[in-house]
Amino acid sequence: MNDPILVVEDVPNILELLDVTLRFKGYPVVTARNGEEALQSAQHKKPALVITDIMMPKMDGYTFAYNLRRDPGTSHIPIIFLSATYVTPEDKDFALSLGAVRFMEKPVDTEDFLLTVAEVLTNGHESISPPMDREQFLKGYRYRLEVKLGHKNAQILRNERLLGTLPDSLRSSFEDMLQENYAQRDQIQLELNEIYTRLEESLSGD
Repeated sequence: MNDPILVVEDVPNILELLDVTLRFKGYPVVTARNGEEALQSAQHKKPALVITDIMMPKMDGYTFAYNLRRDPGTSHIPIIFLSATYVTPEDKDFALSLGAVRFMEKPVDTEDFLLTVAEVLTNGHESISPPMDREQFLKGYRYRLEVKLGHKNAQILRNERLLGTLPDSLRSSFEDMLQENYAQRDQIQLELNEIYTRLEESLSGD
């Protein structure tokens, strides 16, 4: 196998784990930390397979997959999505409708991960769906983000209420969880605002 596997992940320890796991089995690997880096890498390296997270800064995995499919030079590359956040059946259906051939939840089981990679490299091109049109993508992604934002706000509200009732020995870990939820909510809101802007531009004909 000469063409590399492109792994896209913004969390350093997960990126390193996936990289080492694949290299240990003899696969050549290139990495990227967000969709923007990954898109440039895919255009130049022409990977045999893309493995990508969904929630990432600068360009998320959904948008990355959409752009990869729209480019004739990269539209044939199979995609495996990995996610710990976008894991509802609707999230997975949207991922597959973008052209992904597999969807795996984090934390990833190493044996299952390696089997999936081998299967996709063997016959992953057969099940790649055609590119999604721009308006369909924007509306579908907007809905997924709105649902995710609602769930995240509900989690934050539960956590905030709980903090006032906890003993000091437990409060610190739940405060850390709350800060992480705030950061995730802000990231989802940023992506949603961008989708609203792009939808307005699309509807206005720009």
